[in-house]
Amino acid sequence: MSRIQEQIETTLSKTEPEVEVLLAEVLGGTTVRLFIDHPDGVSLELCERVTHHLAGIRERYGLEVSSPGSERPLTKPAHFRRYLGQRARVRTRGAHGGQGSFTGELVGANESEVTIAAETGVVAIPYTEIKRSNLVPGE
Repeated sequence: MSRIQEQIETTLSKTEPEVEVLLAEVLGGTTVRLFIDHPDGVSLELCERVTHHLAGIRERYGLEVSSPGSERPLTKPAHFRRYLGQRARVRTRGAHGGQGSFTGELVGANESEVTIAAETGVVAIPYTEIKRSNLVPGE
């Protein structure tokens, strides 16, 4: 998890405890893109409240706050467990078994790795090797 994401999670845990931070990433050194979720869904009003609570981040960066959409980012073990049985794309930091990207059904997730049934077979990928991952909408 990035330092900026940790800062955002700490701030929102005090002001909007039901908001789940799915992914916070710095783009081009000038903008933070933040994907959030909430048990009642993500509304424009919620995005505005979150933006307001993150004044310290806005002093240093432009801030984009949005819902995850159909290609929801998966960044924590709990995210992978929640979506077992669904299709996902997992991109690794380097070649993992000769590949850098795997798309298939999420079939397992524990605290250290996710298991995906990809086109090339079933593969277990440690979270430390994952660069980016997201759900893949139904095809």
